[in-house]
Parts: sequence; structure tokens; C-alpha cells
Amino acid sequence: MKLRNKINLYTAFLFALLLMIINITVYYTFSSLILDSELATAHKEMEKVSDNFGESLGKVPDDALLRSYVPINGMIQIVTEDNKNSPAYTSAGEQNLSERKSVFYRSEVSKTIEYEKRHYTFESMPIILQDGSVANLQITKSMETATNILSILHLVLTLVTLLALIPVFISSRFLSNFITRPVTSMIKTMTEIRKSGKFKTIKLEGNSKDELFQMGQTFNHMIELLEMNFEKQEQFVSNASHELKTPLTIIESYTSLLKRRGLKEPQLFTESIEAIHSEALRMKEMTEQLLMLARHHEQWNIELNHVNLNQLLNQTVSVFKNAYNCDIKFEVVNEAPLLIETDEKKLKQLLFIFLDNARKYSDESILVELGKENDEIYIKIIDHGIGIQESELPKVFDRFYRVDKARSRKQGGSGLGLSIAKEIADAIGIEVQLDSEAGIGTTATLLIQRFEKLS
Repeated sequence: MKLRNKINLYTAFLFALLLMIINITVYYTFSSLILDSELATAHKEMEKVSDNFGESLGKVPDDALLRSYVPINGMIQIVTEDNKNSPAYTSAGEQNLSERKSVFYRSEVSKTIEYEKRHYTFESMPIILQDGSVANLQITKSMETATNILSILHLVLTLVTLLALIPVFISSRFLSNFITRPVTSMIKTMTEIRKSGKFKTIKLEGNSKDELFQMGQTFNHMIELLEMNFEKQEQFVSNASHELKTPLTIIESYTSLLKRRGLKEPQLFTESIEAIHSEALRMKEMTEQLLMLARHHEQWNIELNHVNLNQLLNQTVSVFKNAYNCDIKFEVVNEAPLLIETDEKKLKQLLFIFLDNARKYSDESILVELGKENDEIYIKIIDHGIGIQESELPKVFDRFYRVDKARSRKQGGSGLGLSIAKEIADAIGIEVQLDSEAGIGTTATLLIQRFEKLS
């Protein structure tokens, strides 16, 4: 059974059950009130008749006295203990009551009885006859009016229940359609994705912010993530097959040379081993970079901590200077130390990428400047190298793009560094700006907003 039909059936059933319980409760409550009212009325009438009957007994013949108190729709009688010569007088429409067997009671009795499928109130009260014996004065009165009222109430409640089920079924149908519409839309979208192989999102109507809307938003976000990851995967495969082809060809060529002439020519053997080792290292680095780019930001496990930016930069510059034996200067424009909230490892990796680029494309000293301007911290990495043409600046963050292809290839560059830098910067919330002029140099600026001064 489809979810829509289940919701429709269960909702209609629960509404119908609730409505029936309410109507049954109303009926039996009203029925109880009417019966209690009938009994109370009959008991009061009995007390009045009994008082008058006792005062008139002996003054008026019993037959005449009984006839004068016959109910309009019932019977009155005197029942002796031996149940003999018990006179009974009935109204015109209730003569069948005279055939009912009489019972003597030693105390007052007030109850409802059923005789020949009709309901009556029955009142019995002890009285003392003229001869001193004890007898029962009994009055049986029809409850036909009350019974008719209850029958009408039963009919009305039944009709109301049946009529109320119509809007219940309609509303439950509407409710089931409302609930299952996003699910149906998702199923349809996923079916189209499976058939066409193209990612699609569902159209969200309104902005209710309820669970169904949130489910649709979550589905669209998931589709976007899948599409992004799929594109990254395709791009990774394309990039890897394209870029790994060159080092593999070089390795294959040198291994062929080694097989043919390596044992005879030691110089060729040494050259081949160095070339193979160099290309293997470049392949390893390129593979790691490609794998990093293939990840989505949410899979980078960002860990935010408070970092003293002055100390971090001083340490990073010192490590890089010693590792590559190059001239790097570090200047702080604002003397007050600055504390930022960021991922320290990712920020170090970002700085290393820009420092490495500055080292590769410049033979002169590199300047790292830390300062604050317009409520923003900036880190500038300035080199005086070959620079970048203005027309090429928008392309430098593209994967595998190289400004000086001969130079970068010679030094082992893969063209992935700035792409990775852009991904890292976006992941940790840092804005990257690149300013350059051919033949003069390049300035890479990292802008940070979340910071505080240390006291």
C-alpha cells in the first residue's frame, strides 16, 4: 500500500473512531440524565399520590380512589403480601400491564423496567390498609416520550457521524497529499536523475520552514553535494590522467633506456635514476594535491582555535627561510599582537603555498607584512619576481595553469598550488587578493576578519 493511502486510511480511521467515541459518550450521558430525570419525577409523583392516598383511604372507596390516580400512560395497583385480590387500574393504552405478574416488596422500590419491549418507571411504596395490614401502592408509568427522544438523539448522532466522515475523508486525503508531495517530488526527481544521469533539485514552494520544507532543503543540499563531488571526481580523473601522463612517459622512456644501455653507460644510468626519482616524487606530490582538491570543504575537518598571528607568522617565515635558504623579511605594521580564530594547520599550509610561489618566481628577497586596516587583518606576501600579466591574473587559480610554463615545469610545479590555496582559503573563511605587474613582482594579500587584540 502506498504511503499516501496509508496516511489517508489511518487518519480517516482515527478521526472516525474519535468522532464515534464522542457521539457514544454524548448519547449515553444524555440517556442517563433523561432516565434519572424520569425516575426522579416518578418518585416525586409517587410520594404525592401516597400522601393523598393515605388521607383518603377509608373515606373514599378503594376502586374510586385508584381510578382517580391512574397515570395517563400507565397503571396503578395495590399489592398485598399474599398477592390476592390486588386491584389494578390501567390507562386506555396500557391495558397489557394488567397481565404483568405483581410482586410484593417490603421496602420502597424505584427503578426502570422493560415489559414487552417497552420501558417503564416502576415505583412501589408500602402503605397501611384499613384492616391494619401492610400493602404496596405501585405505579407503573410508560417512558415512551423519553424513549422517543433517545431514539431521535441516536438517529441524529448516527447521521452526524456519517456526514462528518465525508469532510474527514476529504481532509485526510488533502493531508496525505500535502505530506507526501515532497516525497513524491523527490522520488520523481531521483527517477529522472537515474534515467538522465543529470543532477536535479526539487522546486520548493513558499518558505514555511516546517519539517517538510527542511526535508526538501536537505534533499537539494544533498543533490548539490553529490553533483559537486561528482564533478570533482570527473575533474580529478581528467586532471590525473592528463597530468600523470607526462611523468609516466618520462619514467617509461628512461626505464627503456636503462634496459637497453644502462649497464654499459654509467652516466646514463645515473641520469635515468635521478630523472625517474624526480618524476616519481612529482607524481606523489601531484597525487596528494589532486586528492586534496577532490575533497569538499565539509570533508576537510576544519578545527578552529585561537591563534596568535604574530607568533605563527614569525615561526612560519623562520622555518621556510631555513628550509630553502632564501631571503625572507617579516614586518609587523601594528605592534599589538593579534589573536584570530582559525585552523592553524590549514593557515600554515596556505602561507607555505604563497611563500613557495614567491620563491619559485623570484630570485630577490621576499617580504611578509602583517597589519590591520579598516577592521581587517591583512597578511601580504610580496616578491619582486617575474610578475603576472594583467590578462592572466583571472586564470592563475585555475588548475594546472602556469604563468611561466617552462620555468614551472623545470622546477617541478604542477599548476595546482594556487587552486589548493583558493580551496583552503574558502574553507577557513579567508579572502585572497592577488595583485601583480609583469617584470615588477606579485603581492598576495590574505584578509582576515575574525580577530581580537591581546592585552
